Amino acid sequence: MMRTRPTTSPKIQPPPTESKENIVILGGGSSGSQVARALSLSLSLNPSKSRARFNIILITEREYHIHLLSAHRMLVTGEGRLEEASLIPYTSLFNHGTGNGDGKANGQLKIGKAVSIEKYRDGGGGGGEVVLESGEHVPFRYLVLATGSKWDGPLAFPTDHTKLLAWIHGWRDRFSKANDIVIVGGGAVGVELAGELRDASPHPRKKITIVHGGGMLINDTYPDKFRIGLEKSFRARDIDVVLGDYVDAQEPDGEGRVTTRRGRVIKADLVVCTTGAKPNTAFLNSLNAPSGDVLTPSGHVKTLPTLQLKAHADIFAVGDILDFPEQKQNNKTLFHARVAVPNILALVDGKEPVKEYKGVFDVMLVTNGKNGGSGYVGRLGGFTVGDWAMKTVKSKTLFLPRTRKLFGLSA
Repeated sequence: MMRTRPTTSPKIQPPPTESKENIVILGGGSSGSQVARALSLSLSLNPSKSRARFNIILITEREYHIHLLSAHRMLVTGEGRLEEASLIPYTSLFNHGTGNGDGKANGQLKIGKAVSIEKYRDGGGGGGEVVLESGEHVPFRYLVLATGSKWDGPLAFPTDHTKLLAWIHGWRDRFSKANDIVIVGGGAVGVELAGELRDASPHPRKKITIVHGGGMLINDTYPDKFRIGLEKSFRARDIDVVLGDYVDAQEPDGEGRVTTRRGRVIKADLVVCTTGAKPNTAFLNSLNAPSGDVLTPSGHVKTLPTLQLKAHADIFAVGDILDFPEQKQNNKTLFHARVAVPNILALVDGKEPVKEYKGVFDVMLVTNGKNGGSGYVGRLGGFTVGDWAMKTVKSKTLFLPRTRKLFGLSA
């Protein structure tokens, strides 16, 4: 079957040709950072004439990358000053060996929020500008969309660094003072938060209740046996689980309670929203209108298997915003980068992108505090792992040392 080639939707005139062009990565989360670092290494280790024409610019809203896998522990306890490691600077992300001995990094970090994308009126050759909230226009020859997800509750971190630190300490204080905590949402985020809270406050001083709309915890991508076992492991730590029900209130009522849709009354002095994240793509309406060929109704980005946008050959998408039938998980981003980066380099070298993303098996590793958890690996027919394996693989370190190394830092 012939694959439909993406086209461009020209809007504005490009600036005069300059000696350098930009590859812009929009979003400094896991996917955007991995793409930026891989491109940086590739351009410096193979400095051909065509590749020497390009700069790399990473645009992100924060000065630090937030390691979300350790966020709940960081928000619950100050033990170990986890924020010092979990807020990861971009200072070593770009490669400093450019092949000519000058020692300069071949990438630039720009702090800003994108509000729209404008394409050049160039007869289909590609390129455009990212328009920032500040009014600045950042030109690109190739663009990678990696803006990730928007969260509610504790994970809705502010962008300003001073406010970010206050947010972390504020949630620690709220969790510490609360005695009856209701967690709304029984996906991986909610149940991992419950495990961290139980570590920080052994039963019976603090009561923890998870309210989840599904008939079992997490979602039905995973086998019932795994989901039932997960529920048992949390109940064994005196964490209540209410299934098939919902809490709409964001705060307890005047009597320190919440009432579920089914009429169940639960004592609460703190309600925590951990429901699913939404793709951070509202700014792409500038590309989506009027044809609707960029975004799905859910806000995910439509791409070809090469991870190029169906409507724009010069724009790629990776990470949570990708419209692909898979669970949105941190471990998928590495595989997205392994497709997007070679295809961008192919375009840089004047070749056709041929690498295709075909998905990857699911892995669900749910921590239950520092010393346990449950895991499912969707290979070899699917198998589960328990506390010992989870502590060894994830629960103890939350993959933080490995992630810091990906940013060019020490563990």
